[in-house]
Amino acid sequence: MNKRVTLKVTLPKIPDIELVALEGLERLARHLGIAEDKIGEAKILVTEAIVNALEHAGDKNPHVRVEFTMTTKEITILVRDYGEGFEPGSVPTPDINAKMGSKDKRGWGLHLMKSLSDDFHIESGKTGTKITIKKLLQ
Repeated sequence: MNKRVTLKVTLPKIPDIELVALEGLERLARHLGIAEDKIGEAKILVTEAIVNALEHAGDKNPHVRVEFTMTTKEITILVRDYGEGFEPGSVPTPDINAKMGSKDKRGWGLHLMKSLSDDFHIESGKTGTKITIKKLLQ
């Protein structure tokens, strides 16, 4: 039997609120007996997705919706903000050499999420952005 559990939460734009989602993720994963290293990787994905979404949520709808659907085999992470959106193809891949000599060390979030996930998809438009991430847990 492959049990499926889902958690949905709406997070307001306040400091460290991503910790609420991480606690939920960890509880789901432990309930299903997921290995610690896979929980850690999923937590990195969730943190990056939520922090990015909150940063770009805007002031009209300063919140993000987060949904996890998890089985013993995989997790699907959906993170949705209601900001102005962006063109995903216009975000450059960060150059580590350029970042090392710069004061701006930011810009690694999308690259990190793509590299840690098994499937990564962005939908973005004038009413916001939705990131869908799949991560295998076995």
